[in-house]
Amino acid sequence: MTSGPNVLSIVLAGGEGKRLMPLTADRAKPAVPFGGTYRLIDFVLSNLANSDLTKICVLTQYKSHSLDRHISLTWRMSNLLGSYVTSV
Repeated sequence: MTSGPNVLSIVLAGGEGKRLMPLTADRAKPAVPFGGTYRLIDFVLSNLANSDLTKICVLTQYKSHSLDRHISLTWRMSNLLGSYVTSV
């Protein structure tokens, strides 16, 4: 597996999550809180970052406001090193 500076990771995150209702009444499934300050999306992003895949685009869909806010406030990586997590 090739990792490092030339790999772009794309995460599809934003399902409605009907089976997790009422937790998903106001947010997408990946934005559901888990263990206090963490969200479900943090497991995926942590695995990517720990695998040295640090160019990450998160594609959001359903009720993405809280997910976008969480990513922008929590997952700040150094742009000087070419690392980033962005939601689209």
